[in-house]
Amino acid sequence: MSLLYDEGQLAIATESRRVLEARVDFAALLPLLEQQGVFHQAYWETAQEQGWCGIAIPEEHGGLGLGLVELGIVGHQIGRTLAGAAFLTSSFGAARAILDYGDDGLKAEWLPRLASGDAIGAVAFAEGQAFVPARSALDYGDGKLTGTKPSVSGGAHADVAVVIASDAGTPVLVVAALDGVDRRLFNTFDNSRTTADLTFAGTPATEIARGSAALAAARHILALQAVVTAHEQTGGAEALMEKARDYALTRRAFGQLIGAFQSVKHRIAELYALVELARAGAVHAAAREGHGDFLRAAAAARIQATESYDTAARDCVQVHGGIGATWESGLHLHMRRARTLANEQGNMLFWEDVLVDQLEGAAA
Repeated sequence: MSLLYDEGQLAIATESRRVLEARVDFAALLPLLEQQGVFHQAYWETAQEQGWCGIAIPEEHGGLGLGLVELGIVGHQIGRTLAGAAFLTSSFGAARAILDYGDDGLKAEWLPRLASGDAIGAVAFAEGQAFVPARSALDYGDGKLTGTKPSVSGGAHADVAVVIASDAGTPVLVVAALDGVDRRLFNTFDNSRTTADLTFAGTPATEIARGSAALAAARHILALQAVVTAHEQTGGAEALMEKARDYALTRRAFGQLIGAFQSVKHRIAELYALVELARAGAVHAAAREGHGDFLRAAAAARIQATESYDTAARDCVQVHGGIGATWESGLHLHMRRARTLANEQGNMLFWEDVLVDQLEGAAA
């Protein structure tokens, strides 16, 4: 397959970058780090206006009918500009769960609202170190949920959630409206993700999968979200690589530009290679949706993108020296986002295990 975008996809990339750079203000992002439950309203309004919420939702349900590749393109630009909300990824995960596994009633109720951005979706799977728990602490019975899902990204503002629960020890995947659900906010490394604990108390829910099928569905939804997140990570890594390059071409030390020193120029060159490999992995994974090797490609892309963004955040701060640690430089915005994204949709250990399992299965 080609890793090059066609003309339409390039137009999406160009326009989304232009719009985001014009509307996402650095000064507006800084306060979000220290405010619980607050996201960048201008970004989300832009996403609704541009139709990004429904990029990968079929036209018959109010979306644009495009695919994961196009959503990844927008995700890449979001990563570059540090847009301050988790909703594009979380709503996409919820929408795909309903689209792929839900009945006609759920589709009619939620997909048009998610496609327009009028409703926000969340995916609540993880509990502790188990990102797809085979036995959840959240109970499901008689069509109702009882218990708590911890640290749900976007949970402070979500209207609907796709949740893994346990029905007498059997894993079930359910969809629940979050009206009246208790939400506990707390400080996180990146408060713009509006993470919250969701506590259900007899909350009505609709089952969409059960048993091993529920776990397989959850892994598939997680992989779809991971590909979008991988694009967001590579966008952030690319922006940091460019910041390091530009600073090295203007900052002088010992009478010459610091970019003339091998320790600096080699670090930026290595970072360029790392970013491009991660970008290729993310594009490849998006293009493999619907194929038998999608889960393997998603795991590889996620691992590459996490390493790329983490390395870029560290190296960019080091290239900037002391000024890189200041509030005014803004590099800590990327540092915090890099660490936060590294743990959303499964951390490195989870995806390494998935990749090993997939490679062993292919070898067998």
